[in-house]
Amino acid sequence: MVKTEEDALSAYARRNDNPNRFMFATGIECSCPVITGRNGQSERVDELEKCGFYDRWREDFHLVRYDQELDYLRFGPDYHRCSKGPDGYDWTFTDETFGELRRLGITPIADLCHFGVPDWIGDFQNPDWPELFARYAAAFASRFPWVRLYTPVNEIFVNATFSAELGWWNERLRSQRAFVNSLKNQCRATILAEEAILRIQPNALFIQSEATTFFHSRSPLAIDRAHSLNLRRFLSLDLCYGFEVASEMYEFLLDNGLTREEYHWLLERGKKLRHHCVMGNDYYFTNESMVPPEGDLVGSGEVFGYYIITKQYYDRYKLPVMHTETNLGEVDRAVSWLWKEWCNMALLKQDGVPIIGFTWYSLTDQVDWDTALRENKGTVNPLGLYDLDRKIRPVGEEYRKLVKDWRDILPVESTALSIRRATDN
Repeated sequence: MVKTEEDALSAYARRNDNPNRFMFATGIECSCPVITGRNGQSERVDELEKCGFYDRWREDFHLVRYDQELDYLRFGPDYHRCSKGPDGYDWTFTDETFGELRRLGITPIADLCHFGVPDWIGDFQNPDWPELFARYAAAFASRFPWVRLYTPVNEIFVNATFSAELGWWNERLRSQRAFVNSLKNQCRATILAEEAILRIQPNALFIQSEATTFFHSRSPLAIDRAHSLNLRRFLSLDLCYGFEVASEMYEFLLDNGLTREEYHWLLERGKKLRHHCVMGNDYYFTNESMVPPEGDLVGSGEVFGYYIITKQYYDRYKLPVMHTETNLGEVDRAVSWLWKEWCNMALLKQDGVPIIGFTWYSLTDQVDWDTALRENKGTVNPLGLYDLDRKIRPVGEEYRKLVKDWRDILPVESTALSIRRATDN
């Protein structure tokens, strides 16, 4: 373990001498959706506040640098607080936090929108939001031109499903039309933000974190339903990467409000940007489901796992990959889950998939994710490398050892080379 700040920064400088270093990361949980509270009124779920980050952010960054010795951190500005109106921003907290990251030599993967928008925007149904978000992204990039890695909009497909199909978050709607509109707006916002950032930082890379999922047929009568869901899971990345969707999905999109012109705009603009992209894949125990002929889906737990499902995504897009999220909320099993994910990822890399990084998400425990943030109960979920008192968990100790053992051994080509080779295929 690094004992002093001087030693930590010296070790970071030595690692930076190797441009091909593997990207070991963790993240700061910064979800901020709006839900319906106990009194029936809308209320914000601010995970930065719930997890104590606003008060303990310096301590958290020090854990990343000094205790875990990590060089990369998924973290973004408090979008819902710093954006005050069109072209009006309060960067006070962002200046402090990103300034400290730069001083410590921690490379941020800037998470610009994580499940919520400022109150004045409304929600993800707002047709003006994509352009407003692009202006926000441009303002951020102009203020922090040294930031190179971005996740413009986190888990688009998950957000559209929870916000506009299941009615849990933000717009809290339950229709296929609302789902498609949310999906369209988030993909359009992502593309416009990427274009805006590239005009300021031409070397920017976009790590588009998305859940990697699979749907299993519970019976022969559910085969067609599962097949449709397994096509649908690709929609957000298809539209962001300019990948033509399956004919069944094209009809689904048009039947639910997407126009031909909007579809082709997304395809053409997304295709031009894909060589700036790394496919971020998130995998949890809950990412696979059993599909009955009718009714609600049932969680299946891990059936195929990260290797098989991520390989499906890679075979579709041929982009470099980063394992951008995983955790397990059972303290006694979290260490074995870490190694299971790591071994899946390492074999996938050995088998030729250009994987450039791995992430345990998040640094600290989270709050109320047992109800998918639908209820403000204050239930602590033991998902972090550290608990909310900032005491290390067994999985934190194991991750620290894993990183130390593999940091200089795991072969990895440079991110730029990985992207060039993948997009040439």
